[in-house]
Amino acid sequence: MNFYSTAPCETGAQAGGSSIGPEGLKDSREEQVKQESMQGKKSSSLVDIREEESEGGSRRLSLPGLLSQVSPRLLRKAARVKTRTVVLTPTYSGEADALLPSLRTEVWTWGKGKEGQLGHGDVLPRLQPLCVKCLDGKEVIHLEAGGYHSLALTAKSQVYAWGSNTFGQLGHSDFPTTVPRLAKVNSENGVWSVAAGQDYSLFLVDTEDFQPGLYYSGRQDPPEGDSLPENHSGTKTPVLLSCSKLGYISRVTAGKSSYLALVDKNIMGYIASLHELATSERRFYSKLSDIKSQILRPLLSLENLGTANTVQLLQEVASRFSKLCYLIGQHGASLSSFLHGIKEARSLVILKHASLFLDSYTEYCTSITNFLVMGGFQLLAKPAIDFLNKNQELLQDLSEVNNENTQLMEILNTLFFLPIRRLHSYAKVLLKLATCFEVTSPEYQKLQDSSSCYESLALHLGRKRKEAEYTLGFWKTFPGKMTDSLRKPERRLLCESSNRALSLQHAGRFSVNWFILFNDALVHAQFSTHHVFPLATLWVEPLSEEAGGVNGLKITTPEEQFTLVSSTPQEKTKWLRAISQAVDQALRGLSDLPPSGSGGSVQRQEPPISRSARYTFYKDPRLKDATYDGRWLSGKPHGRGVLKWPDGKIYSGMFRNGLEDGYGEYKIPNKALNKEDHYVGHWKEGKMCGQGVYSYASGEVFEGCFQDNMRHGHGLLRSGKLTSSSPSMFIGQWVLDKKAGYGVFDDITRGEKYMGMWQDDVCQGNGVVVTQFGLYYEGNFHLNKMMGNGVLLSEDDTIYEGEFSDDWTLSGKGTLTMPNGDYIEGYFSGEWGSGIKITGTYFKPSLYESDKDKPKVLKLGNLSVPADEKWKAVFDECWRQLGCESPGQGEVWKAWDNIAVALTTNRRQHRDSPEILSRSQTQTLESLEFIPQHVGAFSVEKYDDIKRYLIKACDTPMHPLGRLVETLVAVYRMTYVGVGANRRLLQEAVKEIKSYLKRIFQLVRFLFPELPEEGSTIPLSAPLPTERKSFCTGKSDSRSESPEPGYVVTSSGLLLPVLLPRLYPPLFMLYALDNDREEDVYWECVLRLNKQPDIALLGFLGVQRKFWPVTLSILGESKKVLPTTKDACFASAVECLQQISTTFTPSDKLKVIQQTFEEISQSVLASLQEDFLWSMDDLFPVFLYVVLRARIRNLGSEVHLIEDLMDPYLQHGEQGIMFTTLKACYYQIQREKLN
Repeated sequence: MNFYSTAPCETGAQAGGSSIGPEGLKDSREEQVKQESMQGKKSSSLVDIREEESEGGSRRLSLPGLLSQVSPRLLRKAARVKTRTVVLTPTYSGEADALLPSLRTEVWTWGKGKEGQLGHGDVLPRLQPLCVKCLDGKEVIHLEAGGYHSLALTAKSQVYAWGSNTFGQLGHSDFPTTVPRLAKVNSENGVWSVAAGQDYSLFLVDTEDFQPGLYYSGRQDPPEGDSLPENHSGTKTPVLLSCSKLGYISRVTAGKSSYLALVDKNIMGYIASLHELATSERRFYSKLSDIKSQILRPLLSLENLGTANTVQLLQEVASRFSKLCYLIGQHGASLSSFLHGIKEARSLVILKHASLFLDSYTEYCTSITNFLVMGGFQLLAKPAIDFLNKNQELLQDLSEVNNENTQLMEILNTLFFLPIRRLHSYAKVLLKLATCFEVTSPEYQKLQDSSSCYESLALHLGRKRKEAEYTLGFWKTFPGKMTDSLRKPERRLLCESSNRALSLQHAGRFSVNWFILFNDALVHAQFSTHHVFPLATLWVEPLSEEAGGVNGLKITTPEEQFTLVSSTPQEKTKWLRAISQAVDQALRGLSDLPPSGSGGSVQRQEPPISRSARYTFYKDPRLKDATYDGRWLSGKPHGRGVLKWPDGKIYSGMFRNGLEDGYGEYKIPNKALNKEDHYVGHWKEGKMCGQGVYSYASGEVFEGCFQDNMRHGHGLLRSGKLTSSSPSMFIGQWVLDKKAGYGVFDDITRGEKYMGMWQDDVCQGNGVVVTQFGLYYEGNFHLNKMMGNGVLLSEDDTIYEGEFSDDWTLSGKGTLTMPNGDYIEGYFSGEWGSGIKITGTYFKPSLYESDKDKPKVLKLGNLSVPADEKWKAVFDECWRQLGCESPGQGEVWKAWDNIAVALTTNRRQHRDSPEILSRSQTQTLESLEFIPQHVGAFSVEKYDDIKRYLIKACDTPMHPLGRLVETLVAVYRMTYVGVGANRRLLQEAVKEIKSYLKRIFQLVRFLFPELPEEGSTIPLSAPLPTERKSFCTGKSDSRSESPEPGYVVTSSGLLLPVLLPRLYPPLFMLYALDNDREEDVYWECVLRLNKQPDIALLGFLGVQRKFWPVTLSILGESKKVLPTTKDACFASAVECLQQISTTFTPSDKLKVIQQTFEEISQSVLASLQEDFLWSMDDLFPVFLYVVLRARIRNLGSEVHLIEDLMDPYLQHGEQGIMFTTLKACYYQIQREKLN
């Protein structure tokens, strides 16, 4: 079957003419028609469709819209496709079919058929189009309909004619024919254009000098005076008309009794060159078609063609040959149409779409050279010998070999390489066409370039053939054992050392070392073994004379390194160049097509040292059978790559000098659990080192530092498989894969949290335990147990101080204190909560006992880990990132360099992640890459610069300081959230923050050496722009909080604005829990007192009447204060004080308090209309009113937070006095009684 891809009715013939033909057909003609009508099976009608076997595929059964008339039985039969091994008719080829006329055509005819002009084998008329089956596969490209006859021109320059033949117009016999038959126009040359008249036919025929000859066949006019119609004569065979001498006829058109010929003027040989191109292309297609049908098809049908590999290669040759042949046929048909048109050089397909031809010729050459290298022609000799002997003359004729002594296989070889010679013809004709134009014209340049292109490809493919023949000759002499393993279709020999010109350095005396360079590998062959080194992972360099090897070449591969010694400097140069070029070619992976307009590809002097390649290790014990795909440098993986082991392990990331180094991802399958371990993080020298996340197949996840493939440094381990959260979490220090140092362990299942020291994965040393039931323990631990001295507090404030022997188990001397103050001293044994055995003395303190006899108040924290000992690993890691082995020991410039490197590296890594940095984040990172420079005396401006830098640095985890702050926030929340939200831990939490401030301040002072130490004063460079009166004294105030005019440097002032907002939620929760009872009392009083109207409350609090507002401005209107008015007096001050809950740092909260006092003053000034000075007796009641009306729920927590964390130097300044006033108000409200 044929393949169809184009629209229906590409070509069609309609039997024309309505007049009745000549009367009185002779008997012989009638008999002929009857005989041919019996051949109706050769055509298909719409009611009887037959399937014809061909090369494969399915053909259309009828025109669109007519399928409904086909019976389902016949459709099912037509759907059965018979296939063959190789399809020699190419399928749809995409680009070529879109640009060139298709040769997969059908002929459909309809109308009157009395003379057999429809070609269906009968003389019946047809009302609907029918397919002329016998023209299927004939590649009809043009049709002509005469009066009672039809002509069809094929791509092979043949003409089929059928219908009336009264005057010999069919060009093949005296008889008419109802089926298409081949017209015998010219035995030597093909026809490329036809025309059909009323009763004659015209044929444009190719001639030897490429000037078309016009042949005529049909009716001839009778001599004058003879008017009898029956004596009208016609031609027996087509005759050459004398008008052919007019010149280059490009077109003929036939009328009823006359015809018209269009002749081109051959200026500068342009038209002659075009006709030469078209004629030679049509003849070339005919030859290729003959080779395909008479040689290739019979060869493929032979049995026992050899191994499957050989058959496959031959099938590929046949397939590529067919594709090329079809392209040439399409081009020939295209050129025929081109000659009918305006003939612009730039419209030539061979010029406009040169890549189509170059690619097809290259593909064919590749397949035939591959076949040659594998000894295909020799393998064909035996099965094809009979066929070749029978067709020896045909072979010699097609291959144009005149020597009778040439062997059959050589003739066959020549025949298969014949198409390559056509490229020279293209180049020659295009050059001829170029000479017809001005040298400066674009047409000349285009034609010249294309000619060079075709010529260079011809030479290139010629070299490919020689390489293939050279390689074939080598395989014939190569020892048979290794041939099978090394011989590949695409492998070509470049050079080999059989002449002993190259030897292995330090080789044994009797060893044999043979080096063979192929286009894809260097082979080192010995007696019976050989090793293949792929060129993509091979590096070659000449040894210098100092190295002792004048003629030596150093070869480096991923797992081998050896030196080749050549016999002469010339040999060394030859091998060096050959290997370098081969490696370069292998790396480029160039197609066989040379660059346009050049004679060959430009070779680099030497291939790149750094390259991308794929390699499978065979020797290295760690990497045996692993495959690496990525960047290389001088024989070692270096850069980004992927390493896969046979057991399923995969590493994807950065390499350095052959080892995993940098950021990477590692997966290790766990067959027992049917899951995989997964590590993402940093590596160093082939081992996990630095920050990373390790997800274990068991469900555990570790985030933290690694060293030598072990957890080492600060890290977080989540364990367990609960749905919502892990049953246990540990965050703290690790040493050599074990918990050691300070750490926090949250046992969620038991509801306990341990905060203390570890050693060898167990609790060892001082620690604190809190439980979800409110128990608090601090003391000594030994081997994961409470053992030694400790303090135990219960939720109801029962306290035990003494000795322990196990978890929650009292054992030994101790003191038990009750919430009411009674206590027992003695010996205790038993588990807390399960009954305790006591031997001791019970004390009940008397109300009249002196203070010295009262038990002293318990102070917690003595047996816990000191704040400065906590999280040392976190700070040590930050110091290491800055290039310091120990805190403060290092070079400042080196630290800044490390910061810049860290930022750049992290940005590069972030570029590959799915999260995209915002514009502001990018700008922040760019600003952080500049090192702040401070020259001259330190000033407030420089202090502010440092503050701004720290805020930016701590906002990005890519900066070492930002990472430090992020980690500290994580550990703080981990410690004091959940079970850790225990009121007993408040002082520990405050101490921890102060320790953070102290240690971060040390880091900052290291980075900014000019920053003064804690408590130093920075002199003001200029007086304050506005001086304001002191609130209480009335004196001029210039930052009176400091001992002397200036700015005090403190760690809290510098770092709390950065740190505290992040730590605020857990810290404030602890304050709220600790002050819960007194805040309940305070809140009850606030709610009670706030029920009073403004006037009543002011009077109750003892505010002097002169400070009572008389009128209020509400929304711009002045309204009088009435006895019922509520929440209106001092509203601005109340609103201002409420903002204390929205701030984080003590300094911001103090500013809110100060602003509140100023708002009170403004309100009083507005009503008094005169200047005055506050006294504390006057001020306190007013401020108490404002505090009550502000209704701050957790005022006690706010007060205690400010008290614990405010700068000490502020305590005696104005803000300190104001804070003391607020604190006094808080305590006063708790004691206030409403009469």
